[in-house]
Amino acid sequence: MTMAPQLVVHRDKELMAQAAAARLITKIVDAQAARGSASVVLTGGRNGNGLLAALAAAPARDAVDWGRLDLWWGDERFLTEGDPDRNVTQAREALLDAVPLNPKRVHAMPASDGPYGNDADAAAAAYAAELAAAAGPEDHGPVPSFDVLMLGVGPDTHVASLFPELPAVRETERTVVGVHGAPKPPPTRITLTLPAIRAAREVWLLAAGEDKAQATAIALSGAGEIQAPAAGARGRSRTLWLLDSAAASRLPRDLYPPASP
Repeated sequence: MTMAPQLVVHRDKELMAQAAAARLITKIVDAQAARGSASVVLTGGRNGNGLLAALAAAPARDAVDWGRLDLWWGDERFLTEGDPDRNVTQAREALLDAVPLNPKRVHAMPASDGPYGNDADAAAAAYAAELAAAAGPEDHGPVPSFDVLMLGVGPDTHVASLFPELPAVRETERTVVGVHGAPKPPPTRITLTLPAIRAAREVWLLAAGEDKAQATAIALSGAGEIQAPAAGARGRSRTLWLLDSAAASRLPRDLYPPASP
């Protein structure tokens, strides 16, 4: 039995980013109190980076023990190290360089000039091995039970680099795969698969802006995950959609309570 996703709708994307950042701080602090450490999977894109920037600006960020936080990525653009379009480059600028993380616990996906050269499939296999090495006996399969896994939702309903109808979204065994011929640049990427995403305790889907309204409505209407990958993204204990009012504008009003002012 899959639990229904929960929806939280904020007035605008700035409020959404601030509220999501506050929610993430609380979740990390709670996980660290319960288990000693926390693990979070970051997402790139407009909304993912907006959340990280809001977290950097949040006074409560110092409540987090940054040295006991594992950071992973849901997907990455397979470009050279330091390329401004790489999610890890953008995350460093938005937040990571400003907080005292343990570098060994920042698990960036390989770059195209890294040890695997321009072989995205070998780089994906290496990341899968890194995830498997971090998984414990209490985890559900070959990835850690992430405390929070965040995903931005694309206008075509893609999440991570799982695009509608492409082979990666159909993957049922491997946890990380190379993506070739993605419909948005760059065409070559590395992504977690749905089995890896569903190992997370909580999956948070972020969508803000009118250009995300149709995708949000499709994904929450019971669409199939091959056609609408966002529909297949769910957490083991909770699936949370964090939206602004524009992204929620095509949803039936009975799906969510009115936004607080």
